[in-house]
Amino acid sequence: MHFYCISTALQASIVESKEMLESSSVLLFIVFVLLFISLLFVVLIRKNGTAALIWHEIIKEKITNFIMNQSKERRILNFVLQNAVRGDPCSVMETIDKYCSEKEWAMNVGDVKGVILDKTVEEINPKVALELGTYCGYSAVRIARLLKAGACLLTVEFNPEFAAIAKQMIEFAGVQDKVKLLEGPSEVIIPQLKKKYEVDTLDFVFVDHWKDRYAPDTILLQECSLLRKGSVLLADNIIFPGAPEFVKYIRNNPRFQCSTYPSYLEYMKVQDAMEKAVFLG
Repeated sequence: MHFYCISTALQASIVESKEMLESSSVLLFIVFVLLFISLLFVVLIRKNGTAALIWHEIIKEKITNFIMNQSKERRILNFVLQNAVRGDPCSVMETIDKYCSEKEWAMNVGDVKGVILDKTVEEINPKVALELGTYCGYSAVRIARLLKAGACLLTVEFNPEFAAIAKQMIEFAGVQDKVKLLEGPSEVIIPQLKKKYEVDTLDFVFVDHWKDRYAPDTILLQECSLLRKGSVLLADNIIFPGAPEFVKYIRNNPRFQCSTYPSYLEYMKVQDAMEKAVFLG
């Protein structure tokens, strides 16, 4: 009887150990699968623009906003206010680039394509420039720092929160005397530029707002006689997220001479490009 009890206990122990082993194997398999999926997702984020934007703009940003009860754009501004040098546009740009490359991705033109923007502005030396899509004010600061005395940048932003943040960013950078921020939809503001804002023609236009507005607003600029012979448009993100209608329109229009500048999506290794279009009149 005693031997039987021991034997039964031993069998039960073996069965229990086997079950535990099987459970451990299943757990290890699940962990392995999760790690593999995580690794695959990390690779996708680095190489695939769509996956990267889904992660940064939808998943990560929404979670962080909820936890901190604060928008990403406000966090960018606060980081600049705490770490950049007041009145120094280059310090402001470098601080934004640091935040967006190390902490949270954001849709600024960035430091890589920013060089293309710089060279274009320096080449044109505009007296009157227009930016469509201010966001947090990064590119407005970048453009304004290169403008000569008496020159002006008009920058258009539809989102009231972004406009408020950009205004503080521009003032902190010390370029507020060269920048006029216009809040509202581009299709409403563009027809007002001549009468309300006393614009004759534009020397330079930086196009970096809603991608489906690129083509319509380019057409609107022509209809409102805001482009002169030699006016230059520079459009960002023509590959990713992409502006196919704009590219098709501008490259097939004999009134524009186009050049493409291959580059990368801001703060990523995802292929992108900028399109430069010179208005021939």
